Amino acid sequence: MAERLYLYDTTLRDGQQTQGVQFSTDEKKKITQALDDLGIDYIEGGWPGANPTDSAFFEQVPCTRAKMTAFGMTKRAGRSAENDEVLAAVLNAGTETVCLVGKSHDYHVTTALGITLEENLKNITASIQHVVTQGREALFDAEHFFDGYKDNPDYALACCHAAISAGARWVVLCDTNGGTLPTDVYRIVSEVIATGIAGDRLGIHTHNDTENAVACSLSAIDAGARQIQGTLNGLGERCGNANLTSLIPTLLLKEPYKSQFETGVSHVALQGVTQLSQTLDDMLNRVPLRQAAYVGASAFAHKAGLHASAILKNPSTYEHVPPEVVGNSRIVPMSNQAGQSNLRKRLADAGLSVEKGDPALARILDRIKEREDQGFSYDTAQASFELLARQELGVSASLFEVERYRVTVERRRGQNGRPMSMSEAVVVVNVDGEKRLSVSESLDDQGSDRGPVNALAKALLKDLGRYSSVLADMHLVDFKVRITQGGTEAVTRVIIDSEDASGRRWSTVGVSPNIIDASFDALVDAIRWKLLRSEIEVHS
Repeated sequence: MAERLYLYDTTLRDGQQTQGVQFSTDEKKKITQALDDLGIDYIEGGWPGANPTDSAFFEQVPCTRAKMTAFGMTKRAGRSAENDEVLAAVLNAGTETVCLVGKSHDYHVTTALGITLEENLKNITASIQHVVTQGREALFDAEHFFDGYKDNPDYALACCHAAISAGARWVVLCDTNGGTLPTDVYRIVSEVIATGIAGDRLGIHTHNDTENAVACSLSAIDAGARQIQGTLNGLGERCGNANLTSLIPTLLLKEPYKSQFETGVSHVALQGVTQLSQTLDDMLNRVPLRQAAYVGASAFAHKAGLHASAILKNPSTYEHVPPEVVGNSRIVPMSNQAGQSNLRKRLADAGLSVEKGDPALARILDRIKEREDQGFSYDTAQASFELLARQELGVSASLFEVERYRVTVERRRGQNGRPMSMSEAVVVVNVDGEKRLSVSESLDDQGSDRGPVNALAKALLKDLGRYSSVLADMHLVDFKVRITQGGTEAVTRVIIDSEDASGRRWSTVGVSPNIIDASFDALVDAIRWKLLRSEIEVHS
């Protein structure tokens, strides 16, 4: 029978320590619901009383299957647990579970707290006992445990045993500074268990300062720990925490873990982990890490021709798991390194069947190499690649033609004295033999230079005749600019990411010495691809 592993998420508390991250109360509620839907066992909502957002969250704690957990610290020396207002605020949150952090490194006890080692042990005991007598499940986070164990193993262990004796359900061994390596984690966790603390009472909390947080968590599991703490996308102070979006797929999909253990996450729920990762990044206005394990946009990208050739025969040749099991997808990018195997695979994904040896393949590859020499990048703009390939294959439809466009920018100061700009765009298109003129304005009162492109997008989407209804759910989600070299002159490359109501995303590229022209070309490609997909779906 599979042994149970318990997943503990601290995105809302430890993840919020990430530089530049500050969740609103509503965002905390949305993340809580997503974590509960995934199947997390414990959700640490924050530290009640530490800041207004956390306090507001615990005043309206969402109803979850997961155990909602309030975080705090052990009582301070010189007062009883019953009269410590910081501890009282944590208990007043009313959560089923309470996690208290306390020192387990003798150096921190005497230097940071300025108390005796015995006083610290009494504080741990009294605090955990107080939580338990309130009818709550208690966790003790042994802060700086691994560093403390290396310096004074007897005292670090005494802190853990004090918590267990006081009634703690879990003692969590924390690598607070993130410097412990997997071999030491395995050894030390094994030695802790040998002293009489059962593995199903031990948790692991690692930080990623040596890029080993996930590996250290797995080593702790190998040694016997049965609770794993981490955050979505590895959020956390400094270099972050153990990344649950990597750990959870590993536990469910890789041996020996998938056979030996079970978690609260089902394989059906696992298919939503890529979307969950992207949703969190969108919420925080962060650019997703393309190389992120399992959930990154490049996690299943196969650029080398040799790889793509094998992928065509059997995806397992260069994929350790199928991308769909984590809700991701396979990509065979096109670039000037591409071979015909890449090309045929990418064409097949676009619904275009081209036989091996077809002269059109060589023409498409030559065209890609020629345009990438000018500054284009089809590696990151799959939609633009498909449009180019269809043109070479003679299976593209014009749909509409742009006859001319113009954008002007007027800069001024608002009534409050802040700089602002008004961009006006005029676009003339030909749809079904009929000329259409659209005008749109974009007001930017923040003084940034995004107005002209926004105005062009609004004008172009404003009136495309019978196509307008198809484009109603389309919007731009990212805009990237890079100065690159095209021949002997510097040019601007613009990548636009678009999305529609179905959640489908696509990327297009434009290149020109002029950023407005490059942006407009990428925008036109984005619209053409959306219309093309819709036409294909209608007739399929």
